[in-house]
Amino acid sequence: MLLTPRGGFKAHGCPTSPVSRCLSARWRSICSDVVHRRPNLTLAVKRLVRDVALRLPEFAHVRASRVLVVAGEARRNSRATIRPAHFGTTRRPRGDGGAVKPLVRVKGKKILYVITLRPLWFVSSSPEERVGTILHELYHTSKRFDGTLHRGRRHTSLPLRQYNRRIRRLLTRYVAEAPAEMLAPFAHQGEVRVRMWLEGPGSFQGEEYAGRRLYTEQQLFYGIAVMRGPERARPRRRRGGTSP
Repeated sequence: MLLTPRGGFKAHGCPTSPVSRCLSARWRSICSDVVHRRPNLTLAVKRLVRDVALRLPEFAHVRASRVLVVAGEARRNSRATIRPAHFGTTRRPRGDGGAVKPLVRVKGKKILYVITLRPLWFVSSSPEERVGTILHELYHTSKRFDGTLHRGRRHTSLPLRQYNRRIRRLLTRYVAEAPAEMLAPFAHQGEVRVRMWLEGPGSFQGEEYAGRRLYTEQQLFYGIAVMRGPERARPRRRRGGTSP
């Protein structure tokens, strides 16, 4: 989850917070060029992940082909989550108390991480927040990019406020040099296509895993989600009517 910087973001269009003032002109030009059609958000996020890995050394270890992007249900006030998709084995001896996860393959490649976009990412986020959220989740990955999370970047190890300061600096650098066409899908308003689980994998603690051992494109489908910006705050009415 990416916390909103002090001062917030203004709704419907480009972010205009103090933190993003240097980015405002860039976002305005991007927002004005958005094509009103139903884009493939899964593909847009995968392209973003690949471009971030090329432009920011801090993400050079990330391999977009090993990341699965799906839309999922709400989880508290989170915009997105990332989780490891696979351990070394799909089945462990009964009674060892270890978690068990099946294998996920997409286009023949083993998936190491799953990023789940939550409803708040779609319907209550500015374009900048959407991109920042992806950076936030990717920053959790191990530098070995082996399906584990970076221990030093867990929120139990690195306070969330400090973590988010790092992400905002990375976001500022990335948006300053990213191509407009790479950012445009995240300013879209309206319906988008995005991958969802038709039958999702789970993990089991302390019991024999009885589900599928392999999940592929056959357990995924493209659904429709709606993107819109955060709602504007309504002005408060004065008590006793208006002034003369």
